Amino acid sequence: MSEELLWIEKYRPKRLDDIVNQEDVVRSLKKLIEEKNMPHLLFTGPPGVGKTATALAFVRDLYGEEWRNNVLELNASDERGIDTIREKIRERFAKTLPLGDIPFKIVILDESDAMTSEAQTALRRIMEIYAKNIRFILTCNYGNRIIEPIQSRTVVLRFSPLEKEHVIKRLLFIAQNEKVKVSNEALEVIYDLSGGDLRRAINLLQSSSLFGEVTPEIVYKVAGAVKPREVRAIFDNLLKGDFESARNAILKMLFNDGISGSEIIYHLYRETYRLNVPDECKLQLIEILGDYEYRILEGSSEEIQLNSMLARMQLILRNYTR
Repeated sequence: MSEELLWIEKYRPKRLDDIVNQEDVVRSLKKLIEEKNMPHLLFTGPPGVGKTATALAFVRDLYGEEWRNNVLELNASDERGIDTIREKIRERFAKTLPLGDIPFKIVILDESDAMTSEAQTALRRIMEIYAKNIRFILTCNYGNRIIEPIQSRTVVLRFSPLEKEHVIKRLLFIAQNEKVKVSNEALEVIYDLSGGDLRRAINLLQSSSLFGEVTPEIVYKVAGAVKPREVRAIFDNLLKGDFESARNAILKMLFNDGISGSEIIYHLYRETYRLNVPDECKLQLIEILGDYEYRILEGSSEEIQLNSMLARMQLILRNYTR
């Protein structure tokens, strides 16, 4: 394996042409580069789909070698207060002139939905005052957490979840470059566990490669995830009326494997859709799972709540499988 610290950094796209599976966004940004002008931008979409990578690739293509002198990158989840907005952006950056032939500088504000409402209000004023020589690229997972006055001052570019074929193709490219042996089954598992989050998928691949050849068993172990067959076995035991076996499987996951209660519930939820039971039964099971996930997240005992959940699920299943 390479001595590079993090593959997500080593293989971060450097140019817009390297961006994976966001053709519409890339096309729009290339048009802005041709015009050498841009409005404030808001990148929104789920985690790990390339929002920050695209922002950085865009400024590299726009400014060339001068990009570091013309770009300020901040992470709003770490630096979310109004003082950061006022001092770092207004006092140290917005008042200075850009270098090169692009007549403005750019602030990339990552995870901007983590900003307080006061900081967003201050940001709105800065966007207005310094519009002549500064542009903002805001990235966020949840666009509805950005206040309306900022949304109305930006062009929103929505990033779609990455398709399976593109994620696996990228993982194969990295594995080949790093001379890591990985099975097709392991790649499928990595994609399934990452849920289309390429950043998480690459991290899983790198972590799993520390054990040698990457196999599904290694990936599950590294991810601390529940194997599908173990989840299916829980439902099979409930369907047979064997509550004790289902309970023991849950306790093994919880105490031996170190898997959280909410993670166990998530995998039970996914398996619910594969059950050969009427839709009405599935709806009741999903309602139960949602109820107990909320209880656990509120701080209730995981062991007690999971046992109670299994009891209610078995009663529901028994009514539909007599």
